[in-house]
Amino acid sequence: MIRKHSKLVGGVLLVAGTATGAGMLALPVSTGMAGFFPSLLLFIVYWAYMTYTSLLMLEVNLWLGEGTNLISMARVTLGKWGQAFSWFVYLFLLYALTTAYIAGSTPIVLDAIHASTGLTVPEWVGTIPLLVIFGFFVYKGTKSVDRVNRLLMLGLVIAYAIMVIFVTPHVKASLLTHVDLKYILMGVSVIATSFGFHIIIPSLVTYLDRDVVKLKKVLLIGSTIPLVVYISWEFLTLGIIPIQGPNGLWQGYLNGSNGAHLLTAFLGHSAVAMVARFFSFFAIVTSFLGVSLSLSDFLADGLRIKKTRGGRIVLYLLTFIPPLVITLIDPRAFLSALEYAGAFGVVTLLGLLPALMVWFGRYHEHLDRESHSTFHAPGGKMLLGIVMVLSLGVIIMEIAIKTGIINYK
Repeated sequence: MIRKHSKLVGGVLLVAGTATGAGMLALPVSTGMAGFFPSLLLFIVYWAYMTYTSLLMLEVNLWLGEGTNLISMARVTLGKWGQAFSWFVYLFLLYALTTAYIAGSTPIVLDAIHASTGLTVPEWVGTIPLLVIFGFFVYKGTKSVDRVNRLLMLGLVIAYAIMVIFVTPHVKASLLTHVDLKYILMGVSVIATSFGFHIIIPSLVTYLDRDVVKLKKVLLIGSTIPLVVYISWEFLTLGIIPIQGPNGLWQGYLNGSNGAHLLTAFLGHSAVAMVARFFSFFAIVTSFLGVSLSLSDFLADGLRIKKTRGGRIVLYLLTFIPPLVITLIDPRAFLSALEYAGAFGVVTLLGLLPALMVWFGRYHEHLDRESHSTFHAPGGKMLLGIVMVLSLGVIIMEIAIKTGIINYK
């Protein structure tokens, strides 16, 4: 019985682990101005949206042979333009996320140095641990990343559990009742990033031997776990961090800070604040390792760079130099990069693209009839159209925010 369900549990954890990461640190800052209950509504809407598009991606993957990746799925259903578009967006998404994680780790390192030594060091010093220490594991390859990631994931779970236990008594119900609907759209792109797990679906299909029943369970249960985690995290942070003030949510949004950093600043130099620091660092590093490894492998494959000693050095520089430059130029790079990743990466690649692939695959190429797959994601043309309109709406809204047409500042 245990062996029967082990793969199911493993698949659920893969989905939940891929979705849950550093993106959740930005959720309180990007959604807090609207309030706890509007954020709750957005979480549920995006959970439904992203879970549905994951089922669309599953349908497309089951049409094709084993080992089919996202790029080849786009080529078969959308042609060469779809393949080229997918390559561009995928590369953009990985660079944006790597930038966010480098930027997000910087204030944590600077705070730790200041707290332990009293010294105020230049911002570039804060990037060193992530790039030198953990970047080394990326340089070494998948096995090294896997080993260190297991330890970091354990630390992440322990730190979060401790934080929930000790921070909950500080929550104020009055802060949770705040509602300001004019800010409700401010965090939609970051929320999208926090529910993105679709890239592992091809691996899951192989891992679970194309078992449709198990795959549906894995996607539904695995995507629900981040929803529960995000709601509890939102409850803690929005119930403690005030809207205004030097360490408030509004100032955090303007500065591009993350929720754990604000929580640490508000609670002071207590043991709880130290746990919050560890939690945020673990969350960022675990996400950083997976995304930057994927970026390095993607560049190696796309540019045909062999993983010799010289090749690994070139890949290391190509992977980390562009995000580092952006981090040092933009003071709010953490939040900005997540916003760009969510609107132009996640929503495009994991929201709009699956709907387009199913539309053309079902109604033009008739791949659903030609394949041996029995799985058909619920909904017809109307639901696919709603997903496309919603995806384009988020992208257009983020363009309006970035160009100043919609201005929250």
